[in-house]
Order: sequence, then C-alpha cells, then structure tokens
Amino acid sequence: MDPSDAVAIHEAMEQQTISITKAGIQATLNARASILAAANPIYGRYDRTKTLKSNVALSAPILSRFDLFFVVLDDCNIAADTQVARHIMNVHRCEETTVTPPFTTEQLRRYIRLARTIDPKMTPESQRVLVDCYRKLRQGDTLGRSRSAYRITVRQLESMIRLSEAMARLHCDNEIQPSYVRQAFRLLKTSIIQVETSDVEMDGEDDGGFNDGEGRDDGDAAEGEETQGVDPESQEGSAPETQAFGRHPGEFGNEETQPGTDDQPATEGDVDEEQQPPVQTRKKKTKISFEEYEAITNAVATHLRSLESDDESRSRHLKWKEVVQWYLEQVEHEIGDSVEMLEEMRKKINLVIRRLVNVDMVLVTLGDPPKNKKEEQQAVLAVHPNYVSA
Repeated sequence: MDPSDAVAIHEAMEQQTISITKAGIQATLNARASILAAANPIYGRYDRTKTLKSNVALSAPILSRFDLFFVVLDDCNIAADTQVARHIMNVHRCEETTVTPPFTTEQLRRYIRLARTIDPKMTPESQRVLVDCYRKLRQGDTLGRSRSAYRITVRQLESMIRLSEAMARLHCDNEIQPSYVRQAFRLLKTSIIQVETSDVEMDGEDDGGFNDGEGRDDGDAAEGEETQGVDPESQEGSAPETQAFGRHPGEFGNEETQPGTDDQPATEGDVDEEQQPPVQTRKKKTKISFEEYEAITNAVATHLRSLESDDESRSRHLKWKEVVQWYLEQVEHEIGDSVEMLEEMRKKINLVIRRLVNVDMVLVTLGDPPKNKKEEQQAVLAVHPNYVSA
C-alpha cells in the first residue's frame, strides 16, 4: 500500500467519515464500511519470535484500527495434511460429494437483515464488566512481557463495545449481557496478545561455559553435565586377552605404531594419549520463555544505558556481578525468602547475560574478553551502540 493511501484511510477506519477540503470549502462525507483484510507474512513464513507488526510490515496506526486479528499458521499435522491431500485428489477425480448446508442462502440473508435492525442497550452490570476487562488489558500491556501488536488504548475499549453489540445482535437480544462482554474480551485478548513465541534455548548450566585447560569445562559432571565415555579403571579388567598378549602384528595396521606387540602386557604408559577414548560431555539445555528473556533483556539494557552519559567522564559502567545483583533486587518481591528460587534466578540471569554478549550482541564487555568464570564476573558490561530496545 502506498504511504499516502495508508494515511488517508485512518479517518475512515476510526470515524467512518472522510473529510474533504477544496477551494476553502470543507465537507465531511460518511464512509460506513467494514474492512476484512488478509496479509501474507514477510518472506512467506510467520516468525513466532517477532510481533505481528513486524511480520506483516504494517504501521501501528493501521493495526490499531482493526478490532480483531487471527494468525493462521501452517503447522505440520499428519491428520490435517492427509485430509487435505485426500480432498484434493477427490476433487481432481471429480469424486468429491457436495455438502448440504443446514440453512439456505435466503434464510441466512433474512437472519442478517433482522439482526441489523436490533439496537441493543448496555446494562449497568455489563458496563462494570466492560470497565474491568479494559483495565485488565491495560495492565497486561504495561508489564512489557506481552507480545501485542500495538499499545492498548481507548480504541480497544471501543472495539470491545462494538463486539459486545455484535454478540447481542447475533443472539437477537435487545440488551448486552455480561456474558457477551466477556466473550468479546476473550476474542480481543486472543487476537492481539496471545501471539505464540518460541522458547529461548541456552546450552549448559550457569557454572559451565569456559575451558580450564584440562580438556573439560569449569562445571563438573555433578554441576549439570552428563559424562559419557570409558572409565580408565574399568579398562584394566575389561579385555584380559588384549592386555595379556597385545595386538597381533598387522591386525590394526602398522605394528610399529601399535603398543604391546611383543607379547608383553600393555602398560598404561605405553598407550599414546591420542588412543585414549575421548571423554564426551553433554550439557543440559536450559529453556526460558521468550517473554521472560525479553523482559530481562529490556530491563538490563535500559538500566545500563541510563547510566551512560554524553560526557564520558560522567558515564558509569557496571560489572557483570553488579548487573546480576541489581536485577535480583528488582525481582526480590517475586522471589521472597526462598533460597532455591534465588539461586535459580541467579543462574538464569547469568545465562541470559552470556547469551546477550556472545550470541545476540546486545551487550559488550569493555576491555579483554573474559577467559574463565572468575574473569567473567569481573567483566565490565555496556550496551552495544547499535542496539535499539523493542
């Protein structure tokens, strides 16, 4: 859509009128119309990690003037895909049977004409429910964790009023019942807030992530890693024939490179280090919801940027551990006195900060990059200059 056309329909969508100014004469014309629109996502695939506005590339003023949104995702489903394929094959072979609807087209038109003549009135109880539902929408939007397409404003209150009136007309009722308001609230909340997002998956526990130079990370197996491999002590009694007589010449290639070929027991020092079975470590993956990940990101980035100043002499930067401590103080009312929840939140914040530094490039470390866990906690953090908060 051309930008000038998009601006021109703002009044028509909100006020149902068009204002024209020609030769000093101003006129307002009625433009009562309902808009049913469809849009394909950018690049043909809906990205669940982004908002609806980012997926369809429409401006926030345009989106805020629609009452309802419905995101249709093309997920793989064996049953649904089988039915679609069978239906297409039957249509191709002219074997698809027609469906007889319960109402004729003329009966449906008469019902719609009758429903439009009804002018429902709002009851006092419905007004209280409507105000309470609007308050809940506003509170959910101010938390910063909802992936809504736009800010909740008075337009959404007007949308709930229109939807409640439509529900009353649908039931041929002259009064708007509280149940109609709750149904309109459910539709509005589902369409603009509950946009599905995928969880953020991070490797390893909080204690891992650095190599101490001995072939494994700082975190031991007891700290959340699963070690797979062969125990050296168990090898001594696992293959007695091999230990007693060694390998036969030429059995595994050049016998000069194989220890224990002189009918002597292969000692522990004769075995080359490269032939030792490698110890494979597999870290547990930690999942965190996208809403919580974004909330921590925005809070940390906003706080660090607020400490920065145009004058470098007045700018202040925090260390890694200071940022963790600051966020724990912000969520202290949610944690309470539970020590387990405190440690779990501490590990979660460290994982998020590590991802923001190494993967998302939202934060940067000033000076040399940390080489171990101790240096990591002392690293000075700053917000990347190119980062723009959502």
